[in-house]
Amino acid sequence: MNSTLSSSSAALPGTSSGSAAGVPPLARVTMALTGAVLAGVATSFGQAVPGLGTVSNSAGPWFVVAALLVLAAGVGRGAGAGARARGRRSSVALAMALGVVLLELMHVGYWAATNLRGYVDTLSITNFWVVMAVPAGLLAGAVAVAARSSDGRWRGAAAGATAAVLIGEGVRGLLQVAATTGSATWIVQIVVGIAVVVVGMALARTPVGRVVALGVGIIGSVAVAAVYVGIGWA
Repeated sequence: MNSTLSSSSAALPGTSSGSAAGVPPLARVTMALTGAVLAGVATSFGQAVPGLGTVSNSAGPWFVVAALLVLAAGVGRGAGAGARARGRRSSVALAMALGVVLLELMHVGYWAATNLRGYVDTLSITNFWVVMAVPAGLLAGAVAVAARSSDGRWRGAAAGATAAVLIGEGVRGLLQVAATTGSATWIVQIVVGIAVVVVGMALARTPVGRVVALGVGIIGSVAVAAVYVGIGWA
């Protein structure tokens, strides 16, 4: 069965027919889905660990995990420059949908672990973070596809968008909740975001790609921070 999946042309749309390690596409996706649930479980337990409580309560790390899991799943791998237009759009759409599914599964894992630990937690389709997982997941999937692009502009945009989520939330944390959570976590998150932009500029390899990485990082950070602050004041 595994050898058939890894070599068959009927592999999942938007995925490669196998990885360098020979892992079938279906197995890669399954591992990504499982990883999402485990990430949610780890978040619940992480909130009880001194020094990890604040980062476990932040959304930026979840976004990064979702993007990395889409990358690991290989969905959207066929969206390179040489792919046909219809196949490319299908690959991107699948990756974006997977990003949403992964973030929602993180919520499921967090909800299950929290209740099993004896704390009351509810999971509802009207929950703010469950709703926000839709646009965040779509972006995470798009970032995963763009990060693999052969075009430096798209790689730069992927780095800039990732940095924007981290920096924007970090700024919001310093402005609105640092008094109760401390500022160390938010400062570290901002520094990591800046590092992502720098790495993205290096990997873009072209002047235009570097400008895109920096521009998306700056404009995106301001936008994310503005949305967070606006929600906090609403």
